[in-house]
Amino acid sequence: MRRTVLTALAAVAALVGSGVLGATAATPALALDNGLALTPQMGFNNWNLTQCGSQFNEAFVKGIADTLVSTGLKDAGYQYVNLDDCWAQSSRDASGNLVPDKTRFPHGIKAVADYVHSKGLKFGLYSSAGTKTCNKAGFPGGLGHEKQDAALWASWGVDYLKYDNCNNQGQDAKKRYTAMRDALAATGRPILYSICEWGQNQPWTWAASVGNSWRTTGDINDSYSKMLSIYKANIKLGKYAGPGHWNDPDMLEVGNGKMSDTEYRSHFTLWAMMSAPLLIGSDIRKASSATLTILRNADVIALDQDAKGVQGNEISAANGLHVIRKPLADGDTAVALFNETGSTAKISTTLSAIGVSAGTHSLTDLWSKAKSTTTGPISASVPAHGTVVYRVH
Repeated sequence: MRRTVLTALAAVAALVGSGVLGATAATPALALDNGLALTPQMGFNNWNLTQCGSQFNEAFVKGIADTLVSTGLKDAGYQYVNLDDCWAQSSRDASGNLVPDKTRFPHGIKAVADYVHSKGLKFGLYSSAGTKTCNKAGFPGGLGHEKQDAALWASWGVDYLKYDNCNNQGQDAKKRYTAMRDALAATGRPILYSICEWGQNQPWTWAASVGNSWRTTGDINDSYSKMLSIYKANIKLGKYAGPGHWNDPDMLEVGNGKMSDTEYRSHFTLWAMMSAPLLIGSDIRKASSATLTILRNADVIALDQDAKGVQGNEISAANGLHVIRKPLADGDTAVALFNETGSTAKISTTLSAIGVSAGTHSLTDLWSKAKSTTTGPISASVPAHGTVVYRVH
């Protein structure tokens, strides 16, 4: 990872030296230079499933880590096991340090992180850029404690920080999030930095040099309507995303049970087409075969993890029928046909419309795996709330 960053910086330096770039470009703020999230992060977060329920504890987290390995989800790319709010006690200790909840985590956070690492996975934690976290119990936030908290997390082996926006005392968002960026960097430990600012201050316009991803909307929930509204907000922001800095439309609800499998396939496909972080939010220990089939679809995951790092964009969206295009690193193009309406509908586009040259091209349906060819038209009969996605070769 570090080599990639150094190579990029060397390339910029060479351009400056050659006069191609002016002196003002010597220290570009194009992306956070921590070498992380060169493709969107993948893993698990407990919030959508447990929130602050009593089932959120050490045994639960270890069970999730075990299951990521045993189900092949780790091999599919899911590597982070992230704890959300309510892991700490309600007050700091006499030295001002955060203290893990003794009931939930009797052996401490470092022991849990060590277990996660022993499985070949990475470990994430949560805080808020405010005086308290978001839960009504009021756990301590990181505002004013950035260096102390970051050093403590690094000593525990934390690899990922989700940093929320509650109880921020009206302080400037960019300053609050930049303070934690600098504190994380000072630890010397690579820690992926996920900004959870809810899109309130348009973080896509300033956060590329601050965090590895930033939330673009409020929280998701397990409903088709909420998933759809978040998609419509996030799809418009593609020009701000790229390797190391991603738009984050929030975590996955796949498998939580209040949407159909058709809707979950759409959810997963749309997030992949938008180069979104893929963080599982359901109980994979009890996942159905249908849920695992969705979450392990290597062909769809490959769209999300494509090295080119281009977020897909809509080329048409008339009458609730969406065509989304995503160019890929190997020269292929992904095209998703999404039907937001309540009835089956034919959705059509063409090779030229998606920017592909004329000639005979092969199409692979990434859900059915069916293969076909076309010299121009691309179309499918798409069920209500469904998505057909092709890789065009």
